Amino acid sequence: MRSVLCVLAVLVLLSGCDQLGIDTPKVQAEKREADGKAIGGACRNGGRAIEDCYLLNRKADKAAVYAGWREMDEYMRENKLEAVTPQLKPEDFAKTKPKPASEGDGGDGTDTTAVAGDGGKPDKADAHASH
Repeated sequence: MRSVLCVLAVLVLLSGCDQLGIDTPKVQAEKREADGKAIGGACRNGGRAIEDCYLLNRKADKAAVYAGWREMDEYMRENKLEAVTPQLKPEDFAKTKPKPASEGDGGDGTDTTAVAGDGGKPDKADAHASH
């Protein structure tokens, strides 16, 4: 009798897992679909072709991306909206390799010998501080 009550108590506690933030396969699938639709809608709003959107977001569910792209296309046509021209270029986000640590490197990739925009000259305050 006691083991039956323990099992029931555990089952009751586990039934509230959704409130604890534990993702079930159903919740994960819904999130993937919502993310895919958001990606597709953003691609269409940005004037990207669906093929480009697929290439840029390879991990996203293609069916969800297409559904979001199509929904946004219908919305934009109904409301006579033009695509938003992207202001940032993809090369602005290209991953660059971090600089190896050197004499003038603070270890975090920032140059400690020069201030940006001064042509690589050391800061005057740094020159006086070293004397």
